[in-house]
Amino acid sequence: MKKNLISVIILALVFANFVLTAILMFSVLPETKKANTLIEKVCSAIDLDLNSGAATGTSNVPIDQQEIYKVSAGEDLTTNLADGSDGKTHYAVLNVSLVLNTKSDNYKKYNQEFLTNQDDTIKNDIIKVVSGYTFDEFNHKSDDIKKTILSDMQKLFGKDYVIGVNFSKLTAQ
Repeated sequence: MKKNLISVIILALVFANFVLTAILMFSVLPETKKANTLIEKVCSAIDLDLNSGAATGTSNVPIDQQEIYKVSAGEDLTTNLADGSDGKTHYAVLNVSLVLNTKSDNYKKYNQEFLTNQDDTIKNDIIKVVSGYTFDEFNHKSDDIKKTILSDMQKLFGKDYVIGVNFSKLTAQ
């Protein structure tokens, strides 16, 4: 008799567990779906924020959405370099162009005509960056020079507008 009574109690507990699990699933599942929807919205907002601004680069923007602005109408820029350990005066000659994102919000605001009017400011900034390097640094750190110029141009015009800096000519003597 004790075995049957224990079996009946176990069966009753299993049935109670099943009922409580079903009630839990029906009451928690809708709230879980709402929470998942909220989490997805937050994640998509974070993804949008990560894809704008600093994360934008020439490799992240299709080539048909890029436009080239030649600084100083494509003419060479010449500047003195910082004094190095050899004590000689060195200078750099470079030809710089900026890669612009045509899908940027600032594209209509900062058009080619505006950039042409701001050409002296752009040249001054580039010369200031380049003249801070010595002859040896200039020859070995051209990528650092590009990154610094890009950072300065992004501060001026917006991180998602200027997405790259190119040197079509880069010599030092």
